[in-house]
Amino acid sequence: MAAEAFAAAAGIEVYRDGKSLVKRIAYLKDLKRNYEKLMQEARELKATKDAICTEISRSRLTQDMKVWIAKTGMIEEEVTVLETKYNNEKKRRWRLDCLANISRDMTEKGNQVRNHREEGKLQQATMVMELPELVRKIHTLKLQENSYLHEVVRRVLGCLDDETIRRIAICGRVGTGKTTIMENLNNHEKVAKMFDMVIWVSVSKEGSERKLQDAILQRLKLDGLGITDIEEAALIISEELKEKRYLILLDEVWDMINLNRIMGFNDNQKDSKVVLATRYNDVWYDMEVGEIVDVEPLSPTDAWKMFKEKVGHPISNPLIEPIARCVVEECHGLPLLIDRVARTFRKKDKNVSLWEDGLKRLQRWDSIKIEGMDEVLERLEICYEDLKDGEQKVCFLYGALYPEESEIYVDYLFECWRAEGFINHANNFKQARNRGHTVLNELIKVSLLERSNKSKCVKMNKVLRKMALRISSRSANSKILVKPHEELEDFPRKEEWELANRISLMDSRLSTLPETVDCHNLLTLLLQRNKYLTSIPELFFTSMCRLQVLDLHGTKISALPLSLSNLISLKALYLNSCLDLIEIQASVEVLKHLEVLDIRKTKLNLLRFGSLIWLKCLRISVCNLEMGNHTEAQVSRFDTLEELSIDVGSSNEGWDKIVEMVVKEAAMLKKLTSLQFCFPNVDHLDLFVKHSPVWEKDSCLTFQFSVGFHDSAFAQILESIDNPTHNILKLVNGQGVDPVVVKVLMKTNAFGLIGHKGVSSLSDFGIEKMNKMFNCFIDRCHEIKTIIDGDATSEAALKWLENLYIKDVPKLESIWEGPVRAGSLAQLASITLCKCPELKKIFSHGVIQQLLQLKHLRVEECYQIKEIIMESENPQLVPQALPKLKTLILLNLPRLTRIWANDSLEWPSLQGIEISMCDMLKSLPFNQVNATKLQSIKGQQSWWGNLVWEDDSTKQRLQSLCILD
Repeated sequence: MAAEAFAAAAGIEVYRDGKSLVKRIAYLKDLKRNYEKLMQEARELKATKDAICTEISRSRLTQDMKVWIAKTGMIEEEVTVLETKYNNEKKRRWRLDCLANISRDMTEKGNQVRNHREEGKLQQATMVMELPELVRKIHTLKLQENSYLHEVVRRVLGCLDDETIRRIAICGRVGTGKTTIMENLNNHEKVAKMFDMVIWVSVSKEGSERKLQDAILQRLKLDGLGITDIEEAALIISEELKEKRYLILLDEVWDMINLNRIMGFNDNQKDSKVVLATRYNDVWYDMEVGEIVDVEPLSPTDAWKMFKEKVGHPISNPLIEPIARCVVEECHGLPLLIDRVARTFRKKDKNVSLWEDGLKRLQRWDSIKIEGMDEVLERLEICYEDLKDGEQKVCFLYGALYPEESEIYVDYLFECWRAEGFINHANNFKQARNRGHTVLNELIKVSLLERSNKSKCVKMNKVLRKMALRISSRSANSKILVKPHEELEDFPRKEEWELANRISLMDSRLSTLPETVDCHNLLTLLLQRNKYLTSIPELFFTSMCRLQVLDLHGTKISALPLSLSNLISLKALYLNSCLDLIEIQASVEVLKHLEVLDIRKTKLNLLRFGSLIWLKCLRISVCNLEMGNHTEAQVSRFDTLEELSIDVGSSNEGWDKIVEMVVKEAAMLKKLTSLQFCFPNVDHLDLFVKHSPVWEKDSCLTFQFSVGFHDSAFAQILESIDNPTHNILKLVNGQGVDPVVVKVLMKTNAFGLIGHKGVSSLSDFGIEKMNKMFNCFIDRCHEIKTIIDGDATSEAALKWLENLYIKDVPKLESIWEGPVRAGSLAQLASITLCKCPELKKIFSHGVIQQLLQLKHLRVEECYQIKEIIMESENPQLVPQALPKLKTLILLNLPRLTRIWANDSLEWPSLQGIEISMCDMLKSLPFNQVNATKLQSIKGQQSWWGNLVWEDDSTKQRLQSLCILD
């Protein structure tokens, strides 16, 4: 039995050894294959690890993934050890047992590497699912091809293409479509191709730096929990975006954002960019953006297209379309409002009655609840609530007293603000106006008021006005009563005006006023330009003891009633252009608080107001002065006067008889800070300058002087809302150079030279004395041959000049003659040249090199002009010349053959050109790569068809920008 057991055991052992031998032989046979297989698995493992490290930032790695990466390193080291053993032992082929062991170990290690790689891939797939989308699409309005907002998107895309621009600002008031533009940028296919990551963040008003970081972390799907340090969070964001081309879209930016502090963004990251949308001008200024894209309300055409698209088929009904167009007008071009209104009207389908009723309700939506309007007004009210203080808020609400879209003269507005007590910390009118401009600029910055095309005027659009009226209706102390001026023929109902703090019935058809009204709370009453109003009842003003502003100008009244004496709080009284006003029945001595009085173009005698010696601002016409009185003081009795304006009409009747006396009286006013005066000749100007103590006080007196015939039209060109303290001098039909003119020019900011004789250039007045000049207007000066003579000065000339307007100067041959000193015309932004038939050279003697700020150039009816930029005068012109030129207008230039000799200039800022009646101009200085910001080319179809092109691709590129007739 023992022998049998031993034999059986020996057999098993032999079997095992045989089997082991077979395996070892198999390992030896597969040695090379196992090695290659292991190396392949190792390479794939490394590739997986590298892909994970590249695709997933370190901050995003989970703990399990970190352990996997660490284990990968250990496995790679073990593979290296095996590889070394293999390479060493294969040289000793007789050591078969050792080689078999290595082959076996490589097989096992290969299986381990494969399993580990599969585990890593599984974790990678899980983590990739948690990675942020490269673009997170946003549901938004699809913009129609060639619509205004579509063109804005195209402009921004052009900026994103520009390697030199890192930061772009989209600016505009609430409701103009900034968010829609940003959303379309976010979704745009071209943007997705340009950047590896697009990050959209809507910045909340109350948002802190940390909240903004949290929003970015959330968008990137990064864990920010537990991170309280701004720098640490910024490092995580920066690490995630490292090596990526990314675009940051910041919507509704309220304040300056330090992107470097928040996410490590700086301008050295050439491939990454930021686009921000804001309604605050100081935001883009503080954030140092490289390009500003302004968003205006939609044009009527684009507004109609948008409304039609949203309403759909019913709008094509011929009975509904005219109503629908009226509906669109009420939306004032604001996409936000168009969208909400269209949603409401779409429900009315083809029911004409419902459309008509809806229009009527919309036109009165300040007093009637309209579906969707509350949402719009709440959005708009954010702007109002964001105003810094109560001063700005009440000043804004006051603007609602004026008809929608009407021109509001800013100086008049400031006077009303001061009279109502809105302007704080102002001891005199000059300080009040300066403070008023500060408030006004803030309101313009946030788009609550807007600039007008008319000089020194602003406007409030109809939507914002309705918002202001809605806010006022909720206020206990700021209730406003206004009526549509075209409909009003009767005074409002008693219950309406009894509660009002301010009433505006201007530009109406009122012919009568109630005998008595109970208006104890009334502070402002505006009745101007009621051309059918001929009288005011005797007791009308009886209850208005708190009234501070009364405007009756432009009415047909002939007298003011006795109850005027009840206006004991009155501060501003406007009676100008009441052509029939001849009598004031009341005693004016009781108007102890009256500061502003305007009686221009009335038949009232200034002496009737002689007791009001406390007046601060007086505006009169020559006809208000006593012509036969050459002894009694008329103007100088108002010895506290700060502002004086004497309007001299075109007839000048009697002015020459009393002007000397009036000049002497004006010179006696020691508190004068503003004077508007027409001097018949330079001798009268000299009289004032020599005798006025305020003249010598540097920067004390703001003046508008006209020497010679006065024409207010020129003032419109010279005045500016941006420079309210401009000193203006107009010389009309004068002769030669008088020393007093040179003296006044030293303080002049805006100079008009009209019909002047005896000078051949502006330099004859002493160009070196004009370095405070910002605006220059030259008209009908038939002896001027050049504007600036460089030989007449050794210094930079007109270095602060911003606007140059030259018209009807028949002998003008050039703008500049002689050497050009560095710094000359350094701030010149606009040049207009009109009706200068002998002008041949615009940019002569290399003056173009100084024009780094020129934005607008207009040349019209200058028949000798052959080249806008003459090659002979500018032989070494650099491609970067005229870097800020935005608009180029060339009209009726029959000999013009070219703008510039070739296409070498970059035209980096050019946005629009207009060319008409320039039939010899056969080419444009553009190619495929310059003038990248060009948006429009206006001209005639026949002219465009005759142009000669270097290549068809340039023509095709520019063809899409053409507006031809």
